[in-house]
Amino acid sequence: MRIVIDLQGAQSESRFRGIGRYSLALALGVARNAGEHEIWLVLNAGLGDAIADLRRAFAGLVPPERIRVFDIAGACAEIEPANSACARTSEALREYFIEQMAPDAVLVTSLFEGFVDDSVVSVGSFASGARTAVVLYDLIPFLNPAAYLATDVQRAYYDRKIASLKNAGLLLAISDYSREEALQALQLAPERVVAISTAVDATFAPGAPDPQRLDALRQRCGMHGEFVMYAPGGFDSRKNIDGLISAYARLPLALRERYQLVVASKLPDGDRRTLEEHARRAGLPADRLVLTGYVSDAELIDLYRACALFVFPSKHEGFGLPALEAMACGAIVIGSSATSVPEVIGCADALFDPLDVDAIATRIAEVLQDPERQRMLREHGARQAQAFSWDHTAVKTLRALEAHHAGHAAAPALPGKRRIAFVSPLPPERTGVADYAVRILPTLLPYFDVELVAHQEHVTLPPELAHLPVRDVAWLRAHGAGLDHIVYQFGNSPFHSHMVPLLRDLPGVVVLHDFFLSSMLSYEQMTGAMPGIWSQALFHSHGYGALATIGTQAGWERGKDDYPSNLAILQDASHVIVHSDYARTLARQWYGPEAGRDWSPAQLPRALPAVHDRQAARAALGIPADAFVVCNFGFVAPTKHCMALLQAWLASSLHRDERCELVFVGANHGGDYGQQMSDAIRAADSGRRIRISGWTSDEDYFRYLQAADVGYNCAPARAAKPPARCSTA
Repeated sequence: MRIVIDLQGAQSESRFRGIGRYSLALALGVARNAGEHEIWLVLNAGLGDAIADLRRAFAGLVPPERIRVFDIAGACAEIEPANSACARTSEALREYFIEQMAPDAVLVTSLFEGFVDDSVVSVGSFASGARTAVVLYDLIPFLNPAAYLATDVQRAYYDRKIASLKNAGLLLAISDYSREEALQALQLAPERVVAISTAVDATFAPGAPDPQRLDALRQRCGMHGEFVMYAPGGFDSRKNIDGLISAYARLPLALRERYQLVVASKLPDGDRRTLEEHARRAGLPADRLVLTGYVSDAELIDLYRACALFVFPSKHEGFGLPALEAMACGAIVIGSSATSVPEVIGCADALFDPLDVDAIATRIAEVLQDPERQRMLREHGARQAQAFSWDHTAVKTLRALEAHHAGHAAAPALPGKRRIAFVSPLPPERTGVADYAVRILPTLLPYFDVELVAHQEHVTLPPELAHLPVRDVAWLRAHGAGLDHIVYQFGNSPFHSHMVPLLRDLPGVVVLHDFFLSSMLSYEQMTGAMPGIWSQALFHSHGYGALATIGTQAGWERGKDDYPSNLAILQDASHVIVHSDYARTLARQWYGPEAGRDWSPAQLPRALPAVHDRQAARAALGIPADAFVVCNFGFVAPTKHCMALLQAWLASSLHRDERCELVFVGANHGGDYGQQMSDAIRAADSGRRIRISGWTSDEDYFRYLQAADVGYNCAPARAAKPPARCSTA
């Protein structure tokens, strides 16, 4: 097999923690044990600091030409919401980059990256995730969202990662505990999650610490004499550092005077101040707690070898690598009785309840005061560490990839296709959802027998879809109960109005193209086609206050922009599919923190654009070769802020430059707004340099995409996605 390993886990901020060490050691082990398999590495050019070191680490194991580096589109750290578009683009670029390597298997060493740095990791954003295996460390934020996902930005980021995790064909859990956690929390089939265990690098071994290096570290950090240590690999609450400090403060005075408490890990300034204040309140003199900050692997090994006792009090771990590292270096190790830690330590006499400060203090004192217990735990730790091997973990990984590849390559045919109704506007209707339908349907045909259901007089399908039966609403009402699934394509226009009562009577999956559905509902109420439908939806979704706002014409127009009015449709749906994580953010904003959590994100189908001739496109559209062209894509409508673009253009120097053109590519609004746009364009007296194209064929639409110097799409904050046709820009 050709196995492509994404090694960003050893490039990102994680490289300073256990995940980074795990990522590198696993990849090295796989490369050592690859046999006839072909190993390739993928690195991120945006994280360049570690690239040279990683090339050196794999010298002799992976040929230099098989270490590939991909570029990102710009700043991607998702802690900044403004980076979201760049991150999504870079995800697709990375997956495309990997696809061009024709892998049989893709191994992602660390998926949950890219919140605070420019790591870019996704599964299923561009290509299928069936061949992708992801190393699973833990699901701690998923299980404790209140503690770890305090902001909408964090939750949206983590939800995207969980979606990627579910898109992966195989999960490689680092412990038996994390495997069971994944099976229960994500409801996955057992064969999709394999426990591969973990190990430590061979440099973590018994021996004497380097005296000069250790003395330098002691002087730098204020260490003197003997010490008890903890290397948490992070400073969130589950690491229980405050609990350890409190337990240390309850030790007999003689022990506290003899042993300092050393916490060794990279430490943000805010966390340092918090821990020092906690120690002060616990009554500890300032020199009793030593917070080292970042230490190198060599310094960490010296600390493991020199410590009197290593304590691992974490409340929740996917594995607990520092405890294994310490045992491998010959340290006496005690730790938490929670989650995966007992699996690592392997000795009941070395465990304590991490939630009981007195129990932690008692266990520490017992060990420090009992030489025989120290001897027993040191000998046990040495034996326990030998049970873990990177070569063993690497072989488990390779066997899991081989089995998954064999099963994927030889998957038996489905016993029978399921029969679904696909309810949607279809060509030649002038709506982006009709374009979406003809793009998504070919991907469904291998898996489903599709019945098209359309509420229109004429349907024109491309040749590859011409064989599909086209039914009307009456047929669906008569036969819907006999179908396996009904899939409704919901957008915010009258093309979808007939689906509202259908969904209520025949529940099904809703593909939500627009989060706000108020324009559709208000139109049907205004025309009398569905009396009271918007008023009912407003009251049901948002209460009397929202309903009271639409009593005037101005309030009616504002209400369409201010309220999504979609709650009944979301409640009637058996499941909801959206095209962006922003739609789920809107759901939480309007309906509470749990809203949208079980929705499935499915990006708009797209193909890489064909190589195009820009000048030929301009010639076909009558655009001069040297013109500077700005195009707005999508319907000309108040929700798209087209008038704001026009006014900005007229106020700029571009308006007066004969070489500059502004084109609104799409049909004009049929009401007052469209008339206002037309009047303003005529008043500008710019001839063809400012124009509305009207509805265009697909051919001309893509010519405009090719011809434009700048593409503009100012969808409102409530939009859940860009125009479907524009997604290929």
